[in-house]
Amino acid sequence: MTTITLKINERTKAGRAFLEITNLLVNDSKAIEIIETNSKKIKVDDSSYNPKFVKMILKAHKSSHRTEINPNDIWGSLGLK
Repeated sequence: MTTITLKINERTKAGRAFLEITNLLVNDSKAIEIIETNSKKIKVDDSSYNPKFVKMILKAHKSSHRTEINPNDIWGSLGLK
């Protein structure tokens, strides 16, 4: 038996395609088995963005105060017309 460890970037087109093909092969075959997956969500430390910016975005995401903007009338949506 052979064990292979892969690191796949799920954000790329090739990474997503590889995962889909692998899942199809695994579901149809008893000879291949996925033992472990280490999918992880992006943490603030792993991000290439400025940590202050990430903190601001996460805080805004949790906030219930939102302003909807009509793309056809941006200035009117903001009350600036």
